[in-house]
Amino acid sequence: MNEYQTTLKKKMDEFAHVVYRVTRKFPKDEVYGITSQLRRASVSIVLNYIEGFVINGINILVL
Repeated sequence: MNEYQTTLKKKMDEFAHVVYRVTRKFPKDEVYGITSQLRRASVSIVLNYIEGFVINGINILVL
C-alpha cells in the first residue's frame, strides 16, 4: 500500500468509529431508526471503497 492508501484507510476506520461513538448517544427509541441507518451507511462507505479496489485488482488490507 502506498502512503495515500494508508492514510485513507486510517481516515475511513476513524470515520466508522466516530459514527458509532456519536450514535451511541442517541435516544434508545431510535436504535432501529436513524441510529441503525447511520451505522450501516458508515460501514457501507468503507466496504464500497474496498470493493472498488478488489474489482480493479488492487490489493489492500481489510480494516
